[in-house]
Amino acid sequence: MERSLQILGERWALLVLREIFAERHRFAEIQASLGIASNLLSARLKLLVEAGVLRTETYREPGSRPRQSYHLTEAGSELRIVLAALQQWGDRHRPRPSGPSAVRRTRSTGQPVHVGYVDDDGREVQAADVAVHTRSATGV
Repeated sequence: MERSLQILGERWALLVLREIFAERHRFAEIQASLGIASNLLSARLKLLVEAGVLRTETYREPGSRPRQSYHLTEAGSELRIVLAALQQWGDRHRPRPSGPSAVRRTRSTGQPVHVGYVDDDGREVQAADVAVHTRSATGV
């Protein structure tokens, strides 16, 4: 968990990822949506790229200099469930008066879905039935 938090433990990192998941890939789009200072956004994007969560692509608007857009790597795509779990927790324990900002549904049936534990056979496991076994840093 500590290694993950070194990359994702600052709120702006998670909010930047939320914007990328929402198909906002350009610096100006992300900045305008979040209202974040450019130096903070630059630092977060740099960290996420260096950590292998995002990758850059060069684009060029007519008459402008080349710029970078930001896209998820495989590691970044896997964070979708992490952000969904955080939102699910917030909707349950820190709800907005207006309700959730997003609802996840299956593409095939439109049924609502939630984040949870699933065993190797695809069956949901209740959180109370999950035991976490940790190893010490020395492997003992």
